[in-house]
Amino acid sequence: MIGKTISRLSIGDAAEFTKTVSESDVYLYAGITGDFNPAHVNEDYASQTFFKTRIAHGMLSAGLISAILGTTLPGPGTIYLKQELTFTAPVRIGDTVTARVEVVEIDVDHNRVTLETTCSNQEGKKVIEGRAVVMPPKPPKK
Repeated sequence: MIGKTISRLSIGDAAEFTKTVSESDVYLYAGITGDFNPAHVNEDYASQTFFKTRIAHGMLSAGLISAILGTTLPGPGTIYLKQELTFTAPVRIGDTVTARVEVVEIDVDHNRVTLETTCSNQEGKKVIEGRAVVMPPKPPKK
């Protein structure tokens, strides 16, 4: 199974993925990446920070964007080439994050697609804004 090839994509195509960030997600992410910043894993430390509690790793939420690109839009076979991100608000344990991607540019000659990428929390507040460039899958050879 392959995702949408460039000929099947249009400006404005969009997809979303929603996940509630759990404490175990934060600890698993820390273990996988080695990022044990106490702002993420130590409540005593985090309670003394600007955020007053632990926050999820920014890249954990950004990973939800990757999930959409690799599974839905364009989907399986997509190659992630570039991502620009601005982290605009924290994600706390228990927050529900909705990642969204929307096709904003299509370069047929180079088989490249640019997408606006965002993540928002359960209150609709954007926690990440950015843009991605991907190479959608090529049609299967006959």
